[in-house]
Amino acid sequence: MHVAVVPSRQKSGEYSSVLVRQSYREGGKVKHRTLANLSKLPASAVDAVRAVLRGEQVGPLAQSFEILRALPHGGVLAVLGELRQLGLDKLVAARPRRERELAVAMIASRILEPGSKLATVRSWQNSTLASELGVEDADEDELYSAMDWLLQAQPKIEAKLAGRHLSEGGLVLYDLTSVYLEGSKCELAKRGYSRDGKRGLPQIEFGLLTNRDGCPVAVDVFEGNMADPNTVAPQVGKLKNRFGIADVVMVSDRGMLTSARIEALKQVGGIGWISALRSVQIEALVNSGDLQLSLFDERHLAEISSPRFPGERLVVCKNPALAQDRARKREELLLATERELDKVVEASRAGRLKAEDAIGVRVGKIVGRYKVGKHFQLHIADKHFSYQRDVDRIAAEAALDGVYVIRAGGVGPDKLADTELVGSYKLLAGAERAFKTMKSVDIQVRPVHHRLADRVRAHVFICMLAYYVRWHLERAWAPLLFKDEDKPLATDVVAPARRSASALAKVSSQHLPDGTPVHSFRSLLNHLATLTKNTVRVPNSSATFDKLTNPTPLQQRALQLLSLKATL
Repeated sequence: MHVAVVPSRQKSGEYSSVLVRQSYREGGKVKHRTLANLSKLPASAVDAVRAVLRGEQVGPLAQSFEILRALPHGGVLAVLGELRQLGLDKLVAARPRRERELAVAMIASRILEPGSKLATVRSWQNSTLASELGVEDADEDELYSAMDWLLQAQPKIEAKLAGRHLSEGGLVLYDLTSVYLEGSKCELAKRGYSRDGKRGLPQIEFGLLTNRDGCPVAVDVFEGNMADPNTVAPQVGKLKNRFGIADVVMVSDRGMLTSARIEALKQVGGIGWISALRSVQIEALVNSGDLQLSLFDERHLAEISSPRFPGERLVVCKNPALAQDRARKREELLLATERELDKVVEASRAGRLKAEDAIGVRVGKIVGRYKVGKHFQLHIADKHFSYQRDVDRIAAEAALDGVYVIRAGGVGPDKLADTELVGSYKLLAGAERAFKTMKSVDIQVRPVHHRLADRVRAHVFICMLAYYVRWHLERAWAPLLFKDEDKPLATDVVAPARRSASALAKVSSQHLPDGTPVHSFRSLLNHLATLTKNTVRVPNSSATFDKLTNPTPLQQRALQLLSLKATL
């Protein structure tokens, strides 16, 4: 059936009939049957009839449907779906229980919308997360109780994660960072070396264990003034006793695995280690003749030995790109220092700075700011100040630009070749990325607002579990993000790591091959949030039903990469 406008047969042609007609065939010819005459109806009514014949809803029926509420659902679907596919909820507790659902909700919230516990509870009213887990009625006090419960389960959860991601004879990465606290009542809060640049604020430290790929396995919280090397022993005990791993190679930086700590590891047995030498140790190797810089005339990697490090493997490397970068930075710092020192020279000549002590204080602040005071010869006296560069000292340091030495023990050449030792140490970048993500706006482990020590520990553990989920999400979503999908094989382990051709193309064009924009992790989550769950009220009734918006092609792709579908 259709609406037909039939012109009048009158000569004036000013009149037309509006008819509802049905077309049919008779004897091979198409004929029309008039079913109704709509000529006297207003144009709006005729348009409504046309719409009905096309199968569309019109008039009061369509207008009477009400969308009572629209809640972001796509991000919840992705994060909660991936968390469940990883079985993290079952690691927290094998069977559903109130504390488990609250813990899972806090982990997911750290990815979706991190905030304080009060802010977290309130944010649950702005998405489908709480309703998906049945915790809509929770308050912040109940979250604190759930945190206490989760902390008790931490050893069991970490042991299961270690069983998944660590293996006998494999690598484990360990690194330490600090985060500042708000307030000073926490017993863990101490003033120490701040990696956040928040000097003078109380802080805590926490150490993270990951597998070789940077997937987090366990975390420990320490007092804010704990020396880095003193945090190593608890990790060794955890690996040997709690995780039951008899043979493992620990990779950590030079500030963690000091000579004293390495001697302690040798006594434990079953723990190999890979670290690096400090600059003063490298300089001592050169001065003793154990390291000949002429080695780098023909190659940039070689294994040497030294009586200073008996029984250890030393792999010396020289990275030309790193050498250029260090030379550039040193010159920039020297020039910046000289600009400030010139002001002191002028002030002393003009008589504005007279006392030797006053000049010394001023100069001390300058060299302390730029950290290159060792490269200057300073001459301070009453009414006089002059300086000059220590050319010999600068040249000696420049000779070692780009040179670093990997040291290892308990790891023979049959287990890891010299190039593999260097590559293993460089894997620590994965743990550093974990800290960067956990401390940034993505998960917001800092600042810590909790007062009780166990609440601080639980907070950091929740953030670690959130990063565990995010780590897997990033790998699955790599085709949509500014990420390497398949990292190129390193042809030169000493050279800086290279990004894949596909990642460089994404960075350059800002678009995927199909023309859609490339996203960051956060912008992709924001786009998924526009996939909403809508509560609709049936017309002339109190009955309601839920309906999702139609997913965009990008939302469909993101969910497909997680093996999920857009469902209620």
